[in-house]
Amino acid sequence: EMKSMFYEIVIAPEYEPKALELLKKKKDLRILLAELPPHYGKAGDGYLDLRRVKGGLLAQASDSLPEDSVSLKTVTKRKPAPEEIADLLFAWRAVKHVKSNAIILVKDKTLLGMGAGQPSRIISAQIAREKAGEKTEGSVLASDAMFPFADVVEAAAAGGVTAIVQPGGSLRDEDSIKAADKHNIAMVFTGVRHFRH
Repeated sequence: EMKSMFYEIVIAPEYEPKALELLKKKKDLRILLAELPPHYGKAGDGYLDLRRVKGGLLAQASDSLPEDSVSLKTVTKRKPAPEEIADLLFAWRAVKHVKSNAIILVKDKTLLGMGAGQPSRIISAQIAREKAGEKTEGSVLASDAMFPFADVVEAAAAGGVTAIVQPGGSLRDEDSIKAADKHNIAMVFTGVRHFRH
């Protein structure tokens, strides 16, 4: 699989010996070891992230839910297939690290397109589709926050997206669910958002 993809750098907290051996065969690939802090992903309730803003600080609840505690609730008629679930979980972990309003497209645990830091979710979705190009067919989409409208689902369908993961919680969730059902897209809710100001 790696032969068909171009990678400049691979970063991971650890490598299996066989995987490391394969990676070292790839010419000009930088392989880095990322040492995670001892309490990575284990911040307790009440832990705050602080962000500097003009005239003060913005305090937000930390997005530190342990990755293995993600619960996917299927809200559409079609449930995601096992390979879609693997990509949805990967995408959910990745979208957490993208600037809000974040939309990413993933296929085979590979990030294909990313839209970040836009004033609306639909613009982020359009940018992600543009960056992914024709590779969107059969991909999954992750959003760091709920969909206020069904427009992102419609854009995803136009790009051939087959499954979506998002927190849910919009007053118009039903509109997005109906749009997903109309296009036979599996959609799951996590009940937790990654969105940050």
